[in-house]
Amino acid sequence: MTLFVFLAVLVAAAMHAIWNALVKVHLDRFLSITLMTLGMGAVALLALPFVEVPKSEVWPYIIASVIFHMGYRTFLIGAYKAGDFAQTYPLARGTAPLLAAFGGMVVVAEVPAPLAIVGIVLLSAGTLVLSFRGGAHLERLNLRAVGFALGTSIFIAGYTLSDGSGARLAATASSYAAWLFVCDAAWALVLCLTFRGPKALPVLARD
Repeated sequence: MTLFVFLAVLVAAAMHAIWNALVKVHLDRFLSITLMTLGMGAVALLALPFVEVPKSEVWPYIIASVIFHMGYRTFLIGAYKAGDFAQTYPLARGTAPLLAAFGGMVVVAEVPAPLAIVGIVLLSAGTLVLSFRGGAHLERLNLRAVGFALGTSIFIAGYTLSDGSGARLAATASSYAAWLFVCDAAWALVLCLTFRGPKALPVLARD
C-alpha cells in the first residue's frame, strides 16, 4: 500500500465518522441521511459524462448494492435511535470487516493472506473494544441498539462484497462508483417522497 492510498483511507475513515456523528445528532435522522445521500449523488452526477456506462453484467451488482445501502441506512437510523453513538458506531464498523472477509471467502472464494487475516482481526477487535465501557455501563448494555448495530454491519459487509465484485467487472472503479451513487441517491429520493411526501422537499432544501 502506497503512502497516498494509506492517507486516503485515513481521511475517508475520518470523514465517515463525522458523517455518522452528524446523522446521530440530527433530530430527523431519516431526512439527514437522505440529504447526505442526495449530496453524494449530486456530486457523482457531475462525473457521469466523463465515465463509461456500466455493462449489463455490472448492473446486478449496482442494484444489489443500492438494496444493501438502503438496509444499511435503515438499520443505522435504528441503531442511533436506540443507543449511544459511542457504542453503536464501533460495534457496527468493528464487526463489518470480519463479516466481509468471511463473506468473501464463502461467496467469491477470496481468501485473505494470513497476515491480512491477522490485521482484520486486530482492527475489528480494537474497534469493538471502544463499544465496551465496563462496570455499570456494561450491565446496561442496550440489546436493541446492539441488534441494530449488528444488522448494520451485515449490510455493510453486503455492499462491500457487491461493490468489490461489481467494480472489478466495470470498465473502471470510478465509473462503477459514480453510477452507484447516482442510483442510490435516486432511490433514496423515491423512498423519501414515498414515506414523507412532497412536504419533505422544502425541509431538505432548507437543511
